[in-house]
Amino acid sequence: MRKNQNLVKFIAIVFFGIVMSFLPAPEGLTQDAWIFFSLFVSVFIALILEPFPSAYIVLLGVAIASLLKLGPPLDPSGVVTSSKAIAWGLSGFSNTTVWLIIIAFMFALGYEKTGLGKRIALALVSKMGKSTLGLGYAIAMADLILAPFMPSNTARSGGTIFPIVKNIPILYGSTPENEPRKIGAYISWVALASTCVASSMFYTALATNVLAKSLVEDLGIVAPTWGQWFFYFLPVGIILILSVPLITYFVYPPGIKISTHIPEWARKELKEMGKISRNEIIMTILAGLALTLWILGTYLGVHATVSALVVLSLMVLFKIISWEDILNNKAAWNIFIWFGAMVTLAGGLNNVGFLDWFAIKITAAISSYPPSLILVLMLLIFYFIHYLFASSTAHVTALLALFLVAGRSIPGIDFPLLTYLLLYSLGLMGILTPYATGASPIWYGLGYIESKTFWKLGAVFGIIFIAVLILVGIPWIKLWI
Repeated sequence: MRKNQNLVKFIAIVFFGIVMSFLPAPEGLTQDAWIFFSLFVSVFIALILEPFPSAYIVLLGVAIASLLKLGPPLDPSGVVTSSKAIAWGLSGFSNTTVWLIIIAFMFALGYEKTGLGKRIALALVSKMGKSTLGLGYAIAMADLILAPFMPSNTARSGGTIFPIVKNIPILYGSTPENEPRKIGAYISWVALASTCVASSMFYTALATNVLAKSLVEDLGIVAPTWGQWFFYFLPVGIILILSVPLITYFVYPPGIKISTHIPEWARKELKEMGKISRNEIIMTILAGLALTLWILGTYLGVHATVSALVVLSLMVLFKIISWEDILNNKAAWNIFIWFGAMVTLAGGLNNVGFLDWFAIKITAAISSYPPSLILVLMLLIFYFIHYLFASSTAHVTALLALFLVAGRSIPGIDFPLLTYLLLYSLGLMGILTPYATGASPIWYGLGYIESKTFWKLGAVFGIIFIAVLILVGIPWIKLWI
């Protein structure tokens, strides 16, 4: 019965996409660009309704786009050959963030096989496990402490916090298949939402922030210093980082809230584990090496993904995990296919000119409004258009300069304020979708939160995040600039 329902959903989505693609393209947009957008919308709907697995849906979208030769960047000749089309179709799988995501899953496997993840999880639960809310705050604070030093939330949340946190729900008998809402779903969402807030709080917490600041300076606009970035966002950051575990507690409550016997049980389990093993020590050293390289990578000239690959190779060399373990990690390769294909499709929207067309149309449509209203509308459009992106870096590269140039030309607008707000939205928008930032597919791929719920939570928290930025951030920043 369910298979028939999924097939009906799929046919309906395909029919919708075909009908949409045959509609006349809006003025200023080519028919090819409109067809590609129709395909993207169909994939977007299918990801929410999930008639088939997400990875298959997105890969099918890439296959169709490559077959139709829609999506690749056009060269001066305007001709897209079949070889160019498939080269573009597979380009997402060479994305550095995609590889960092899959390596994060391998790191988690190392923590699991050595027992180090269980040991750390037991220690954390023994100290704070009496309250699920307390665990939520512990996870949020851990991300916040690491954030100033790690310019990648994929490495920070996915490579450092994820391998430890994924062991906690198991201690409570909560797995993706068995009672996911008991605790696993709650702490998964808190971990993701917290890293999104921390990513906006510090200039060095997200590589996209560094890129965005560089683009701002290239336009001759005064960019914030590290201290200014932190200070102007501080009240928004404090409110959000303190409220994320609490809001999640009420909006998406865990099944278990207080357990007096779990901490005591965790202490007994720790005692039974005995002394730390050789492999646990090696895994600790390798994890420390990865963390050090991620923190110092900017100064050493070592990319975060290169650091992760080196440490992964050492894990195999020291027999922490085997090559067969890597090959058999279905969850990792599933996310690799899903997110890599999504990066390709999202990039195609920019290649066909849809994003530039959309931004120009929107800014032209609101140009007659009062300057203060235009500022808020531009922020909201810039923020929610991230639904069309699988990378904050791609978002910034495609649209930040366009929005800044457009904003600077509007009489009466508080342009320095607009600049700050656009910059601060970059980390926060990572909460919107399962592919919005590097850490998203990792926590989504863990499997505790079902697809529809993930999208709903993303919308709810996305609105909360941007509302606090507007209601608290605007008056606070205006006091100082």
